[in-house]
Amino acid sequence: MTTRSVDATWDGGLRCRVSAGRFELIVDEPESVGGTDQGPQPTELLLASVASCFTLAMAYSAGKRGVELAGLRVRATGDYDGPSFSAIRLSVQADAPDTDGLRRLVPAAERLCYVTNTLRRNPNVTVDVGLS
Repeated sequence: MTTRSVDATWDGGLRCRVSAGRFELIVDEPESVGGTDQGPQPTELLLASVASCFTLAMAYSAGKRGVELAGLRVRATGDYDGPSFSAIRLSVQADAPDTDGLRRLVPAAERLCYVTNTLRRNPNVTVDVGLS
């Protein structure tokens, strides 16, 4: 088992900095709910994780199967019902000469995509609190 961690550090208001390895990004809420709108919302990052993971799983599968891709875009759309998404849909747009090969990539990507597999399995989430 491999373990991965990211850190989120509060910057005040409804904004934080997220560090993932050597990368950092700002996460914020829109001004309409009290944020400063200087970065994506956490819910947008969840959808970004789904879309980017599935995109990379498709690209990896294409490379392994010799399916040529001239372009690939995955859009993740979520239905937000209060405290959670009730549904997330992926729409794949690809530029590929082999449409049958392209169709075979979807089930392969579904098997490979860590993010969609995690969401489908409802992982146990625990919270530990440390005071400093």
